[in-house]
Parts: sequence; structure tokens; C-alpha cells
Amino acid sequence: MNTLSILRARHLLIAAALAFIALFLVLPLAAVFMAALEKGLEAYAAALVEPDALAAIRLTLLVAAISVPLNIVFGIVAAWSIAKFDFPGKSLLVTFIDLPFSVSPVVAGLIYVLMFGAQGWFGPWLAEHDIQIIFAVPGIVLATVFVTFPFVARELIPLMSEQGRDDEEAALSLGASGLQTFLRVTLPNIRWGLLYGVLLCNARAMGEFGAVSVVSGHLRGLTNTMPLHVEILYNEYNFVAAFAVASLLALLALVTLVLKSIVEWRFAYHRRSAGH
Repeated sequence: MNTLSILRARHLLIAAALAFIALFLVLPLAAVFMAALEKGLEAYAAALVEPDALAAIRLTLLVAAISVPLNIVFGIVAAWSIAKFDFPGKSLLVTFIDLPFSVSPVVAGLIYVLMFGAQGWFGPWLAEHDIQIIFAVPGIVLATVFVTFPFVARELIPLMSEQGRDDEEAALSLGASGLQTFLRVTLPNIRWGLLYGVLLCNARAMGEFGAVSVVSGHLRGLTNTMPLHVEILYNEYNFVAAFAVASLLALLALVTLVLKSIVEWRFAYHRRSAGH
């Protein structure tokens, strides 16, 4: 192949990639915002400040605010254990971390219904003690944690494995405590990978539909997150309101994409600097 043919092939591949992005990403996003603003800014704003919409937004933020920190703790502990130590069942733990990637979110939601529903394993005991998990916020949080807990751990495991244990062992040999070693050695070394995982985890937590749909009960103004509220509005043919709320999720995706790119650049810069 001569140089001209290689250049043509490269340009053709780039054009095909850009066309694919425009067709399947840019145009759908543009369509969401165009539909949301179809009746003007006043109708758009009214759809967002409507009581049920505000309740859905608050619940989505609440669920993310609970599930993301839980996943941060789990991800750091799991990654640290897997990357820094050898123990029986290590490969099994890695398999369990990957489980939500292979299980349908709807199936995950049904699992929690089977466990905590009125006819579930713990349903009678929960009802006796007036504890409600399914069709309430706790069930939504549990389902969200299940579908999102691999994200932080999966970003940190290869990073910590690559870094090894030398830095931590050196700090401990110099008299640092376990907490001091984590705060001053481990955490600074993983901060960019951790932030990257948190961004992905938060985006998935706020946009999760399948598992949350099963456990929420679709109680309007009570257990509907933003994705569920969009579905209800769309089924009611209230398209402007549906796309208005959907535009918030689209903005979240765009912000996450920008932050993800910044974190990737900073992470690559940090690794190059560490290499020098």
C-alpha cells in the first residue's frame, strides 16, 4: 500500500467514525433538546418546576448521594484487598464484582422484590416491624448500589495492581500508621482513577431505569426517579415535559463526558510525570 492509499483509508475511517457519532449520538441529543424547547422556554421551565418533576429530581439526587459514597467505600476496600493482598476466595470476589455487568438490571430488581417484597423471604418480618424497603427509597438505593458497585472497584483494581505495594510498605517501615499510609500514600496515588470511577458511577446511578423501575412501584411524586418520571410523562403523551426532564439527564451525560475527558487528560499527565 502506498502513502496515498493509506491517507485515503485513514480519512475514510475518520469520516465513517464521525458520521456514526453524528447519527447515533449528536442527532439524538439535539432532538431531545429541540423537543424539550418546542413550546418555548416558559413551557420548558414549567415542566421542570412542576411538583412531581421536582420530587423526581430530589429523589434522583438523594439516591445518588447515598449510593455513590457507598460504592466509593466498597470500591476502595475491594480494590485495595485484591491488588495488595493474596487471600482465599480472591478470584471469587473479582467475579462477584463483575456480576452486575452480566445480570440484567430488571433481574436485579426482581431479586430484591423476591427478598424484601410482601411475599418475599423477609417480607413478613419487615411488615411485622413496619419496615418498608420495596416501593420505597431503601429499595431504590439497594437496586442502584447493586448496578453501580463495579464502577469504582473496576477502575482502581488495575491501577493499584500496577502500583504495587512498595510505597505503602516503605511508609509503614518509617512508622506511619495504616490510616496515615492510606491518606498520604495510597489515596494520592489513586485520586485520578478514583475520580474517574466516581464520575461513571454517579452517571449510572442517576440514569438507572431497569432495576429501579421494578422496585419503585412508580408512585408518582414519591418513588419516581427522573428516568421513571420521563417514562410516565411520555406514556401520557406529555412530550414537552418528558423531553424537558430528559434534557436534564442529557446534560448530566454531557457534563460527565467533559469531566471524564478532563480526568483522563489529568490522569495521563500524572502518569507521564511520574514516569519521568
